[in-house]
Amino acid sequence: MKTFIVLSNKKSKIREFQDDDNRFPESLVKYFLEQYTKKGDLVFDMFAGLGTSLLVSEKMNRLAYGIEIDKRRCAFVRNKLKHKNNLICGNSLNLARYNLPKFDFSITSPPYNPVGEANYLGGKGGYKGFLKDLGKIYRQLKRSMKKGAHLVIEVSNLKGKEVTTLAWDVAKEVSKVFHFEGEIVVGWKTKGACKGSGTYGYGYDHSYCLVFRNR
Repeated sequence: MKTFIVLSNKKSKIREFQDDDNRFPESLVKYFLEQYTKKGDLVFDMFAGLGTSLLVSEKMNRLAYGIEIDKRRCAFVRNKLKHKNNLICGNSLNLARYNLPKFDFSITSPPYNPVGEANYLGGKGGYKGFLKDLGKIYRQLKRSMKKGAHLVIEVSNLKGKEVTTLAWDVAKEVSKVFHFEGEIVVGWKTKGACKGSGTYGYGYDHSYCLVFRNR
């Protein structure tokens, strides 16, 4: 496993969500699908967002599934998918309630808010509550992952008045459920995903992909 890679941050514009577009680039999904999957494999994203993981998976002849809590985003992505019913409009905190198949691979980026705001996953307790809820989701997901399957979480630490080690905290929480194989630093070829920042996001020109395995 490489521990440092460089990818393009190029993304097509989505007019409907241009002020709320926090997608990771297609290049990220393509890279990890090539590393950990083959044609026909089942891929899952529990925070589907604007559908990058699902749409790239379908282009690469994988069978994609996802969950998205925002109804507007869910409708937008479903309109673009071949297998529209594979995207569930719901909350991943209730993942065990859905009739999900066994997956070969999972890739996502958790929908975290800056520290101090409400828990974006719908629970309570701010930052600590967010981490706790993320753990709940991955414990439920374990039942739907094939033995030996890999999982990737793309995440950044957060720069504010102080640095919040979100990437390390997520790694610690999810490693209670899945075996942590290590982090891959992704250097981004970008002029700035955040206007005027000159960075990929959260004050950085890189992010981390945390790699786990279902042993």
